[in-house]
Amino acid sequence: MKRRMLVRTAVLSASIALAGWLLWWVLTPDAVMVDWATIERGRLAVTVEDDGTTRIRERYIVSSPLGGRLLRISLREGDPVASGETLLARIEPTDPELLDARTLAEAEARVKAAEAAWKLTEPLVAQAKAALDYAQSELYRITKLNEDGAASNSQVDEAKLRYRTRQEDYRIARYRRDIAHFELEQARAALLRTRPKPPNSEPGDHGPGGRDEDESVYFDIRSPVNGRVLHILQKSATVVSPGTPLMELGDPADLEIIVDVLSTDAVKIRRGNRVAITNWGGEYDLIGEVRRVEPSGFTKISALGIEEQRVNVVIDLRDPRERWSSLGDGFHVDAKITVWEVVDVPTVPLAAVFRNNDRWAVFVIRNGRAVLRHVKLGRRNSEAARVMSGLEAGDIVVLYPGASIDDGTPVVRR
Repeated sequence: MKRRMLVRTAVLSASIALAGWLLWWVLTPDAVMVDWATIERGRLAVTVEDDGTTRIRERYIVSSPLGGRLLRISLREGDPVASGETLLARIEPTDPELLDARTLAEAEARVKAAEAAWKLTEPLVAQAKAALDYAQSELYRITKLNEDGAASNSQVDEAKLRYRTRQEDYRIARYRRDIAHFELEQARAALLRTRPKPPNSEPGDHGPGGRDEDESVYFDIRSPVNGRVLHILQKSATVVSPGTPLMELGDPADLEIIVDVLSTDAVKIRRGNRVAITNWGGEYDLIGEVRRVEPSGFTKISALGIEEQRVNVVIDLRDPRERWSSLGDGFHVDAKITVWEVVDVPTVPLAAVFRNNDRWAVFVIRNGRAVLRHVKLGRRNSEAARVMSGLEAGDIVVLYPGASIDDGTPVVRR
């Protein structure tokens, strides 16, 4: 009898337990499959991204210094040229323009103008040299102070940047002086070569201008700079007037990058900001530095037909020439300009963040359930945001939370 009662009691208890488990299984919702990520400490950078183009910093348009008949130019785009050596073009006279009094007077006036322009470059070179010497002494002084602990590393970096900038200014000033000197020599040569042959000269005397076998005068135009031919503006033989552009020269090793960004982004960019150059066709990304944010904007129509105010940002390449030697003038690149960054801070993916009662919130996974938690965010980029409060490194958050997830919902990793 007792045994039968014990069996009945055991069966009744098992039935009650089974019924309770079935009721819990029916009332408990199925776990939702989700993606999740772990909160980690790391670097967070805010960037301005846009596409840009390369361009040669110093371009030189070779123009005809006098009127005459231009012979066909044999050079092609990409051909190397050497300063004072490479023959760019040859001009023969078209009578009587090269030999009349007015042409001679104009040539003399051009010589005087070229002399004035050349003299003007001398104080500019001296000014740039003085600025370079001062920047060098400042760099030496601040470096010494830094070694003694009296100056910060940022002051040393600023002094180095000023020194490099003054070096470039001095180089550009000398470059312009050389160009002005070449233009002066070219103007003087044009004056000499436009003078008629003296009456008592011998038939074989070529004089300063040069004469071929039929005694016609010609004028040679030689390259004013070292570099390559970028564009030939007038290739075929034709009659040209003074000032007619013939070709464009430049040094492909002297590249800079122009990126036009929205004016709302331009106000965040500062000189010296680091730039990552991507999608330029090479195997590795390149490093650049903002040299100038132009002070004037312009209107540009976007691909969607929207008027946008854009501003040009000028970027210098900091990698060795060997890494980007295949880049040329007018090539497309993508630029990521870092306007703010911080290291070793907790960050949360933006895919995990949503608005809840006008506050930022995430779902934190605790014991297999999604727990709603409000957070305070700092600066953010297109992928992540800085966590100011509410989360710590090691917390696991749900990515792309949908309407099926609520506070306390069971979740399982997809």
